[in-house]
Order: sequence, then C-alpha cells, then structure tokens
Amino acid sequence: MSAAAVEQPVDPEPREPLTLLEEANKLMEQLPGYRVEIIGGVLTVTPPPDASHAEVLTDLMIPFIAAGLHGQETRVVQGIGLWLPNGPEDYAIPDLSIVDADVNEHHRGNNCYDPEVFRLVVEVTSSNHNNDLRNKVVAYAQAMIPVYVIVNRKHGRVHLLTDLADSGYDTHRIYAPGEKITLPDSIGAKVTLDVSELLQAGRQKG
Repeated sequence: MSAAAVEQPVDPEPREPLTLLEEANKLMEQLPGYRVEIIGGVLTVTPPPDASHAEVLTDLMIPFIAAGLHGQETRVVQGIGLWLPNGPEDYAIPDLSIVDADVNEHHRGNNCYDPEVFRLVVEVTSSNHNNDLRNKVVAYAQAMIPVYVIVNRKHGRVHLLTDLADSGYDTHRIYAPGEKITLPDSIGAKVTLDVSELLQAGRQKG
C-alpha cells in the first residue's frame, strides 16, 4: 500500500522577514520585564534586575530630586528609551536619566525620545557590564549625551564620563569607595554623589 503525497498549502504572499526593530518589540512582548535594546545594529536582551540594582537607582534619585532636578526645567526618569543616531533602528534604555522637562514633545517613536533632551544617563551594571562599559560609551557619545555615569558593581567603582569626543568621551574618571563625585553643572544643579553609599546599595545580597 503506497502512501499518498500530502500537499502543503502554499502561502500566496510570502511574509517579509521582520526588521530588527520588529524583532525587538516581539521579544519585549514575549519576555516581560526584560530590557531589549538595539546598539550598533546588535539586538541585546538583559534579564530583569535584582533588588540591589533598584536600590542604587533609588539612592541616586534622592540627591537628584533634593537638588531640584525633578521640577519645571528637568525631570528625573527611569527606563525611558533613547533614540540613537548609530543606526536606523538603534535605541537604548538607560537605567536612569535626567531629561529636559519638555521630553514628551520630543517623542521619536517606539517609546523613544530624541537624545537632545537627555542631560545625563546612568547605567548600573548587571550581567551585561561589558555592554555598559564599552558599547554604550560609544553609543551615548555619538548621541551627544554630555554626562554618562556608570555604577560598576562588578569592579566596585563608579565611572564619570564627560567632554564629548568623536568616538567617546575625552574625560573618563574612575572613583573608588571613600571618594565623592561632583557632577557637572550642565545637568541643571549642583549634585555630589557618595561612591561608598552607591556601591554598598548595589551589593548583591544572598
């Protein structure tokens, strides 16, 4: 007895492959709580942060808000998209940002905003620390973000990058526990950060 051939239905209109941005949005739907970004044309996925990561962000927000940065001229925000000029679909989602108060007037699509309204971005390292310390340095510099702060939990340091250059930042200072960081006045107020406090908050418990 011979087996009959099974005819497969033919799709009259073959589907176009998804763009990188469509792939990113699909992943965000499939992985709630994960951070999906496109940096340098590469799609990256970061697992949800731990509680210590969130504590660092809270400890950072306190001096920013106390200095009046969450007011009429600037706002302190977490996890909003920053459209990058590096590629046609590139975007990043900094952990924390100080932005101009009219940020909503600079929406660029896909829940991302024009980089010109970002005065400072902060990344708190997790499993993706190399991305924060390398790829995002170039990406944020090309986006003309004037101040980039990295709380490097892996190595117990805080990085302050300022003075924009073609391929990065001309000034990259690394601070150790016991030191204090005075941020540039360009963020909109005078703010000093305690490195020990930030790193203590960022230590993973358990």
